[in-house]
Amino acid sequence: MTDDRSPRLIWTDPGAPRSGRFDDVYFSRDDGLAESRAVFLDGCGLPGAWAGRSRFTVAELGFGTGLNIAALLALWRRHRPPGGRLHIFTIEAFPLSREEAARALSAWPELVEEAAALRAAWPAPTPGFHRLDLPDDWHVTLDLAVAPVEVALAQWQGRADAWFLDGFAPAANPDMWTGAVLEAVAGRSIPGTRLATFTVAGEVRRGLQAAGFEVHKRPGHGRKRERLEALIPGRHDPAAAPRVAVIGGGIAGQATVQALRALGAHPLLIEAEAPGAGASGFPAALVTPRLDVGDLRLAALFAQALTRAAALYDRIPGAVIARGVVQLEQAARDGGRFDVVAAQDLWPVGALRRLDPHAAAGALGETTGVGGLDMAGALAVDPAAIRRVWLEGVDSITAGVAGITPDADGVRLSDAGGALILRADSLVIAGGWGTAALLPGLGLKPVRGQADWVAGPSTRAVAWGGYAVPTAEGLLFGATHDRDRTDVDADDADTARNLATLATRLPALAARVGAAGTGGRRAAIRATTRDRLPAAGPLGPGVLVLGGLGSRGFAMAPLLAEHVAALAVGTPSPLPRDLALRVDPARLAERAGLSDR
Repeated sequence: MTDDRSPRLIWTDPGAPRSGRFDDVYFSRDDGLAESRAVFLDGCGLPGAWAGRSRFTVAELGFGTGLNIAALLALWRRHRPPGGRLHIFTIEAFPLSREEAARALSAWPELVEEAAALRAAWPAPTPGFHRLDLPDDWHVTLDLAVAPVEVALAQWQGRADAWFLDGFAPAANPDMWTGAVLEAVAGRSIPGTRLATFTVAGEVRRGLQAAGFEVHKRPGHGRKRERLEALIPGRHDPAAAPRVAVIGGGIAGQATVQALRALGAHPLLIEAEAPGAGASGFPAALVTPRLDVGDLRLAALFAQALTRAAALYDRIPGAVIARGVVQLEQAARDGGRFDVVAAQDLWPVGALRRLDPHAAAGALGETTGVGGLDMAGALAVDPAAIRRVWLEGVDSITAGVAGITPDADGVRLSDAGGALILRADSLVIAGGWGTAALLPGLGLKPVRGQADWVAGPSTRAVAWGGYAVPTAEGLLFGATHDRDRTDVDADDADTARNLATLATRLPALAARVGAAGTGGRRAAIRATTRDRLPAAGPLGPGVLVLGGLGSRGFAMAPLLAEHVAALAVGTPSPLPRDLALRVDPARLAERAGLSDR
């Protein structure tokens, strides 16, 4: 962790953590847990406020040790309404380490399970949004923003039913309590939202009132005489969970189905052939980021996507074939580019390691003649293992959708003859190259790729202009990259091209592959956009898209599917607002007059 994001923690004699940066304690020395329950849980009317609700969102300013969230999780687990889902969004500019938080929370044995779950999910202190995976049967989604409070609030796309304002005291940390911050809190609230905080400082009361809250002093906890409760007047009636149809059984559709189910929805998958029939059906796949030195926010998108993909694939038995991918230099300028990328603070410490030619040769077992970048967080995965788990038990139908018509009841899907296939409240189009026919206005372009595989020879996962990826039985290598071709018959000429590409960087491996004899081969069509960025988001009433993933489907689909699923269901997205805009399909559709948003 860099000092810029360090809380500069101090442990006092009684064992309570104190921030040296703000010269204030994280929780009461008397009984921090009782204070959390009295000030924040009781102050927001919990658990009564979520009674009868299918979805409830709690937002917090000041994650700190995670004590408030651990207490909230314990309460939720005891009093979750039938079928209820809890979404938590919390902000921390100066995060504690996993070990520091564990030490702080160890004071309360009654929170041992919640503390263990938070510890297991604790993210690296890299800036941006982090989704933390808690046990599935808790029915909780937790997003942590590592950012200054005003930045995080501006980037969050959700709205809260309850707010915990738990920054350090206004005198110690005034940036957490400005009028702009309180206005932003109000702007991300709904009628009936409740807010709780320990402070009764006059500037906080006046700021909340100016932002539209009704503010009330209440008896404080322990040595504090008073605390505040606040309310946005009115009442909000949440919409029922929508019926969501998903077109496409490749990795984009699979990830969307998984994300919808994680939010408690019941998606219906529509596939014209069979899941994995397209570009997601090879025996292995690389999970690697696009490396960008000129656009730090774009680099942040790919870094967040890689972290999220790895976290989700790690939960699938047998999905991860190999950890770590070596990205070799391809052009003379790549050495300087890789130096810059390795120094970006978007990556956890040790996630990227520069390799000189000697180190690259050592990593790969033969001389490559170039250096590279060892990406510890990148993966090689088994698409079949992912497909089995993410589509297990999913309702599905085999049909070719030719017509999509939004109407008063949602979205009508029809076949080539105009016959009704089904109606849904909303639709996610995630059909890979097939999306081009359904949404011609997006301007998707085809790129044909053939890859080959053999049993026996293997290596570390490595990429350059081509790639070599270990499979369960040997090696996948390739791939060709032919724009505007849509034929999918594999051929000998492309196998020869793939062997030649392999030999340019790894000649000894290419010789072993050649000696291994006949293996398998397959061609498929990738879909790309004009700007080579994915399209993920809404197109119009009830219709969303996840496409244009190109050759990075397995890296990008998990995070972007969670974004699209959140929009379809009406819950907060894991994507910061500015990154959501970078992949918004409206940027493509507006040029063709397709979007009516």
